[in-house]
Amino acid sequence: MKIVVTGSLGNIGKNLTQQLVKDGHEVIGVIRSPENASEIELIGAIPAIGSVDDAEFLTETFNGADAVFTMVPPNYSIANSREYYNLIGNAYAEAIKKAGVKKIVNISSWGAHLPEETGFITGAHDVEQILNKLPAVNITHIRSGYIYYNLFHFAGMIKNLGFIGSNYGGNDKIVLTSIKDIADVSFEELIDSSGVGINVRYIASDDRTASEIAEALGKEICIPDLEWKTFTNEEVRKNMEKQGLSEDVIFNTIDLNTSIHNGKMREDYDAKKSTVTGKVGLEDFAKEFAAYYKNV
Repeated sequence: MKIVVTGSLGNIGKNLTQQLVKDGHEVIGVIRSPENASEIELIGAIPAIGSVDDAEFLTETFNGADAVFTMVPPNYSIANSREYYNLIGNAYAEAIKKAGVKKIVNISSWGAHLPEETGFITGAHDVEQILNKLPAVNITHIRSGYIYYNLFHFAGMIKNLGFIGSNYGGNDKIVLTSIKDIADVSFEELIDSSGVGINVRYIASDDRTASEIAEALGKEICIPDLEWKTFTNEEVRKNMEKQGLSEDVIFNTIDLNTSIHNGKMREDYDAKKSTVTGKVGLEDFAKEFAAYYKNV
């Protein structure tokens, strides 16, 4: 198969690209910088250099592809995150239609069933809706949970303050997902020719409370009583403003975290009776966190 992978050197994309090449597929790896072309070539893929918001570039890259893996690269420097997601989603849709691609695997997120009140995830919702309007295209939206590596952001807080804190925590339940598990599921979906229509697949590596996460991390970094405290939205806002973060990042972060705290983020995951299907459990990741923590 000829498969295009966007974000091909990212946390998920590189792993996926390696798997597809090893399996014998012709892989086109989309990258933004020409300086990274050699890295793609070393994997055994063909570099396509350009931006995922450029529909003309994407159309040329997608031509002749049997399947395309789409994702929206994170960008916290833009003024409006939702507009950014829509810009890229519409570029994908235009290119997929013009190139005649019939199979798409799109990285989305838990909470993407909701059009509002999930912060950054409203953008993932919009991209799903944009792609769903494409005629005669088989689409699988991979909805991941809270990606483990986001916990790295708390390493400095733990080291400096001795606890984890946000406007969710304690007994709030969090669907957790490993980038390795996302790549594995994306690989399965890309090479599977049986999928028809529009499908949603959740990928969860574990499902724990915030307190259980703190306990698992604390055990590995020798802080057995590590606590995950729940702050008010205003306390989080003031702290983020002190860090000089943009209003877009502050608003969307608080909104997203609130949806974890009140359970809205996971309501569709629970309603579909989704279960943990990944292989990388919390205790596995905690060892990775400990290695990272040593160097903070």
